[in-house]
Amino acid sequence: MFLKRSKEEIILLMLCGLSIPSILPFGIIRILQNNWLLATVDLLIVAGMLCIMLFVWRTRRVRFAGIAVTVFYSLGMLAAVYIKGLAIVYWVYPTMIAAFFILRANEALMINSVSLVCLIGILFRSMSVLDLSSIVVTLVLINLFAAIFSHRTNLQHSELNQQAEKDFLTGVGNRRAFDRKLHEICADDHSDVNACLLILDLDHFKKVNDQFGHPVGDQVLINFCSLLRGRIRAIDSLFRYGGEEFVVLAMGADHINGARFAEELRALVEKTELLRDYPVTVSIGIAKKLPGEDTDTWFQRADSMLYAAKLSGRNAVRMDQSPHADSAGGAGVSPLLAGSSSG
Repeated sequence: MFLKRSKEEIILLMLCGLSIPSILPFGIIRILQNNWLLATVDLLIVAGMLCIMLFVWRTRRVRFAGIAVTVFYSLGMLAAVYIKGLAIVYWVYPTMIAAFFILRANEALMINSVSLVCLIGILFRSMSVLDLSSIVVTLVLINLFAAIFSHRTNLQHSELNQQAEKDFLTGVGNRRAFDRKLHEICADDHSDVNACLLILDLDHFKKVNDQFGHPVGDQVLINFCSLLRGRIRAIDSLFRYGGEEFVVLAMGADHINGARFAEELRALVEKTELLRDYPVTVSIGIAKKLPGEDTDTWFQRADSMLYAAKLSGRNAVRMDQSPHADSAGGAGVSPLLAGSSSG
């Protein structure tokens, strides 16, 4: 089974893979010409790229490998220029540009700036000031243009990610954003975090669409999300899971606080006129995260509580009371919320 590679891994593997067939022929030719010093530099670069490729392929650790590639490639370029002189200076350009594909813009600028200072020291005595200045100016411009392009690309990537994780109608997080957040919480280093998962479903919402039309139904959903966003805390997250079903992740909430929070949301929706002269209510299922629990199990427990709230007559809150919870009570529906339903 092949693991899916990240874009960072793919870029790094491709750059290393392209470097090997680009440099290896020169190493072979220089061996045939008995130019052992330059051939050694070329072959060391090839061997280094091959080792880094294998390292990334086996460990998937691109951060260290990216810095190693850039530093190693820059040292090889400087060594080649030092040995061969001006005749090989054109290798500086692709070397510096490649750094921006591998590293963050500020890191690439830092390494390239050090390389540029070293390059000036190498070429200072073998070139006129005017010719050296031309090379330096073009390299500075290339680095600036590459940094601007890298920054702009990162901004666009960030904006696209934000748009891809927002529900187009309500502006809250969508299911993709919810799945990512849930996996973050359930990661190994967050296994004991305090958090409650609330699944909210607007009661009889199909009747709203059938009676008033979908545009009115969409406005109810927008009003509903605006109402919730005005109540939840900055550390909480609101997502549209699908249709009229929403999810709130209440961080730092234990069973008691999570139950009270859910009941507040239910009562807030009940007393707010989301649709003129038409009552809109919500049913809520809630489950607190258990240590070591995976995303599917946690969500299924909250979903089963939502189903229990619906069966109880809707406009209700039901909470899973696990036997491993930190509050009193046995397994099943929390007795604290048995009277929440208004029918």
